[in-house]
Amino acid sequence: MRIFGFILPLIIVILVIYVLTSCVRIVPQAQAFVIERLGAYNGTWSVGLHFKVPFIDRVAKKVLLKEQVVDFAPQPVITKDNVTMRIDTVVYYQITDPKLYAYGVDNPIMAIENLTATTLRNIIGDLELDATLTSRETINTKMRSTLDVATDPWGIKVNRVELKNIIPPQEIQNAMEKQMKAERERREAILRAEGEKKSSVLRAEGHKESMILEAQAEKEAAILRAEAKREATIREAEGEAEAILKIRQATADGLRAIKEVGADEAVIKLKSLEAFEKAADGRSTKIIIPSEIQGLAGLVAAVKETAAGQEETE
Repeated sequence: MRIFGFILPLIIVILVIYVLTSCVRIVPQAQAFVIERLGAYNGTWSVGLHFKVPFIDRVAKKVLLKEQVVDFAPQPVITKDNVTMRIDTVVYYQITDPKLYAYGVDNPIMAIENLTATTLRNIIGDLELDATLTSRETINTKMRSTLDVATDPWGIKVNRVELKNIIPPQEIQNAMEKQMKAERERREAILRAEGEKKSSVLRAEGHKESMILEAQAEKEAAILRAEAKREATIREAEGEAEAILKIRQATADGLRAIKEVGADEAVIKLKSLEAFEKAADGRSTKIIIPSEIQGLAGLVAAVKETAAGQEETE
C-alpha cells in the first residue's frame, strides 16, 4: 500500500507535466499552424511561442509558407492540327492563406495538377504544332495567369509555370531531326561559301597590297636613281668648276709672274703664239685667230732675220 500510495502521485505529476508540455508549442520560421477548438477553426499561429487549451485545442494542419515546386508527369495534349504530344509542367506556388489552404480544397496538390492539365489542353488546342514548339513563353504566361486566378480561393498563389518537356510523336521527331540536319547542312554550306569568299577577298587584297608595295619600291628606286644621277651631275659640275678655277688661277699666277720679271710686249705675244700653237694641235677643223695674234707674223719674220744676221756676223 505504501508503494502504491507513492507511485500514484508520481504518475499524476508526470501526467500533469506531460499535459502542460504538450500545451506549449513553438512555430518555426516560414511555417504556420492552423488551430481547431472542439473541431472548429479557432485561429492561425504564426512564428513564435504559443499555448493551447489541453484536450480542447489541437493543431489541425501545419502549413509551409515557403515557395514550393511540384513537377507533374507528362500530360497528353492535342494541337489544333491534330498532333498528339506529351507535355510535362513544373509549377512554382506559395501558400498565402493557411486557413483557405486547410479548408478550401481537399488535396490541393492533386487539384493543382488536374487544373494544370485542363488549362494546358485548352491552350494547346488553340495552337498548331509549330506554334506550340516556338511559343513556350506565351504558354507559360497564360497558364500562370489562369492557375493563379483558379487557386486564389484555396489560399495558393502560383508564381511561375514552366513547360519542362514537349514530346511530339516519334514520326514528328524524325521529321524534325531531318529538318534540323538539313538546316545544319545549309548553314555549313553558307559558312563554307562565306569562308571561300573571305579567302578570295583576302587573296585579292594581298595581291593588291603586293602590287602597291612593288610600285612604291619601284618609285623609291627611281627617286634614288634620279637623286644619284643628280648628285653625280652636281659633283661633275663642281669638279669642272673647280678645274676652271684652278686654270684661271694658274693663268693669273703666270701673268703675275711675267709682270714681276718685267717681260716686254714681244715676250707676251710669243707666249700667246705658243698658246695658239697648242690650240692648233687640237682636233678642231676650224680655228678663229684673234686680231692680236695676226700681227705676230711680222714679229716672227723679224725674229728670223735677226737670228740670220747674227749667224753671218759670226
